[in-house]
Amino acid sequence: MGLDEQLQKDGFITTSIDAVIKWAQNSSVWPFPLGISCCAIEMMAAASPRFDLARFGSEVFRMTPRQSDVLLVAGTVTYKMAWVVRKIYDQMPDPKWVISMGACASTGGMFRSYSVVQSIDKFLPVDVYISGCPPRPESVIKAIMMIQDKIKSKEYKPALVNFGKDVSPMPHQGSNSVM
Repeated sequence: MGLDEQLQKDGFITTSIDAVIKWAQNSSVWPFPLGISCCAIEMMAAASPRFDLARFGSEVFRMTPRQSDVLLVAGTVTYKMAWVVRKIYDQMPDPKWVISMGACASTGGMFRSYSVVQSIDKFLPVDVYISGCPPRPESVIKAIMMIQDKIKSKEYKPALVNFGKDVSPMPHQGSNSVM
């Protein structure tokens, strides 16, 4: 039964503002592709016609953080790059989510050196981790579906106003510690 028939039969539709906002957010999760190294190829493949990320409303990879919902960090993050990643995260409008893609972004991968951040959760609140080196495009699709499940959940209540809450420390350029 379509919307027109429902309105003609019952005359009105009842819902809440939160339900409409959740439906809109769930149906249009737009990722910001932060492809730093080799995982970016798999991230791009997820948007290709073979894997068809468009089925989930996420085919629009926005190249500006101000139009994105999800920060998809794909690759090795160094301390020199960490403050740039955090700045991009801070420019995204609320609500925002973070996907850590691959072993390098999640744990530092095989790079156990002084210049590589051993996990991006030291300076970003990560919602979904994708394992693998490199992870498959199906894993990216699963991560987007997990973000959509978080949006649909009863615990999630969309914030209508953000008063500048800070959720994690800002990395400083020139230091190997996250303060």
